[in-house]
Amino acid sequence: MEFNKITVELLSAIKAIVGGDAVIAEREEMEEYSHDETEDLTYYPEIVVKAGSTEEVSALMRLCNQHLIPVTPRGAGTGLSGGALPIKGGVLLSMERFNRILHIDEGNLQATVEPGVITEVFMDAVAERGLLYPVDPASKGSCFIGGNVSHGSGGPRVVKYGTIREYILNLQVVLPDGEIIWTGANTLKYASGYNLTQLMIGSEGTLGIITKIVVKLIPRPTQDALLLASFGNNEMACAAVSAIFRAGIVPSALEFMERTGVEWVIEHDDISFDLKDGIEAFLLIEVDGTNQDVIFSDCEKINEVLEQFDCKDVLFADSSAQKEEFWRLRRTMAVSVKSNSIYKEEDTVVPRAQLPQLIKGIKEIGVKYGFESVCYGHAGDGNLHVNIIKGNMSDDAWHNQLKDGIREIFELTVSLGGTLSGEHGIGLVQKEFMPVKFTDRHFALWRGIKKVFDPNGILNPGKIF
Repeated sequence: MEFNKITVELLSAIKAIVGGDAVIAEREEMEEYSHDETEDLTYYPEIVVKAGSTEEVSALMRLCNQHLIPVTPRGAGTGLSGGALPIKGGVLLSMERFNRILHIDEGNLQATVEPGVITEVFMDAVAERGLLYPVDPASKGSCFIGGNVSHGSGGPRVVKYGTIREYILNLQVVLPDGEIIWTGANTLKYASGYNLTQLMIGSEGTLGIITKIVVKLIPRPTQDALLLASFGNNEMACAAVSAIFRAGIVPSALEFMERTGVEWVIEHDDISFDLKDGIEAFLLIEVDGTNQDVIFSDCEKINEVLEQFDCKDVLFADSSAQKEEFWRLRRTMAVSVKSNSIYKEEDTVVPRAQLPQLIKGIKEIGVKYGFESVCYGHAGDGNLHVNIIKGNMSDDAWHNQLKDGIREIFELTVSLGGTLSGEHGIGLVQKEFMPVKFTDRHFALWRGIKKVFDPNGILNPGKIF
């Protein structure tokens, strides 16, 4: 698809829609919009537009569709797949002004929010009313709910409470031609034709612009306990994961951390933590509920399971401060890894019982191609983030041979019943690996769906496939 450039006349028309103050046209002012958190990739748009209402987005999309101007929607820019990068130039549509919590409906346990609301701000707002929105990515303090929806984001508590797909009831969406629709209904059940709400979740801004989100809420648990278990090797730690569930326990979080990642967190965040010799992996296990006796009973059962997998030690967080410290080890790991070395992050996911085979295979592939890796992630749902470290690899090997190693990691993941991404999305950087999992027929179906929504291909072009 050949796109057009933004002319002086079009720029004036865009300013007339959103106001001159909502348009950035100077290159030096667009730097923060030229990248997200994906490696070191940079792409500048022609202009940045900060629309402030659904009607403005509608008018903007209608204008850009008519004149074949590409539009890349952007949330907070915390993505790890390049989904918000304006690789075709054109308009970068920032949703940062869509930052209102419109209504919290305690009677129906749901809320209506705009896509630019910071996830943690929303979580705190509903918590004040005794409610829980459990989708909490590591970047919850800065990421937007709209970006979470667009990428199918998750977080530690998906393992007990379910993915974001179970918490989005309805979406207001502006289509590429400017038409405004609601995708479903504000109901817990939906059996009325194709489910467009579910289609929009994880579509990475390629089908429409989300302007309102109706979210399901649940009662907030009042009690929790947090354990940090240490192991002598990665595979035993991973093997313990599925055994915990087989014992009848469903933790509210079950996170895996490799020793190197913990070392880098300690160094980067100056955390005081006694990292003993011979420890190579950790499981961070949270159990929550409303009855402290039941929680303690579950913790005892978990301890019994861990003993079967050569667990070296179990630390029980005995205060809110220690709980926060344990969680800091996990939540700051991505930032710590990024600050330590040039890296590439892959977002693998397999059935949880296959985690030992996955991590063993990843390490073997690393030896074959000469790279090291730091692995951590949401072990409870089989989601392992693989951070490939450049270290001493030559630039030639890093830029030319590494892709073969990444492809082998994905081939291993698929062979174990998994897929390419659990929560980061495909975006720009993973799309070349999609044929590892999907057939020509899949691509034909996706392109057909894209064509129906966006016949001119202007919306977030060059992403997913």
